Amino acid sequence: MTRIAFVYGAISGAITISVMILGYAFATSENATGSQVLGYSVMIIALSMIFVGVKTYRDRDLGGVIKFKLAFLLGLAIAGVAGGFYVAGWEIYLAITDYVFINNYTAGIIEAKRADGISGEALNKIIADMEVMKLRYAHPLYRIPMTFIEIFPIGLVVALVSAGLLRNPKILPARG
Repeated sequence: MTRIAFVYGAISGAITISVMILGYAFATSENATGSQVLGYSVMIIALSMIFVGVKTYRDRDLGGVIKFKLAFLLGLAIAGVAGGFYVAGWEIYLAITDYVFINNYTAGIIEAKRADGISGEALNKIIADMEVMKLRYAHPLYRIPMTFIEIFPIGLVVALVSAGLLRNPKILPARG
């Protein structure tokens, strides 16, 4: 079961971080909302490896039957490994790019607010908030859990859905 969690989690995490980094490499600041939708869509698709991993374990190792609790725990393990790979990949990306992400991100938010017509005291508050965000993001004990929390809740939902579906041996029964 540990091997399944590691293999499918690694695949899921590697797919997610690879697409995210490619997205940042080719992104423009003009479509931040679209890139968030794309990012979370990629996470959902990559985390479908939870379903594949649980089904593989059910069919190959358990003779086509798995209880909800075991399926859910395996799904959580896969999501945890995926989150770990995602965080590690993101930290490597940040180090390689000299941590420029947060400066670009906060500048993009400020520019978007200016484009929306926000000015004066409201804009100054946003600028101050972005400065605080930059200071917090510089600390790994803040940044790493924040990065993990981007992906893990999606994995939790996929694990719940996968466990709920795959506990029924009639759903995608094992061939053979």
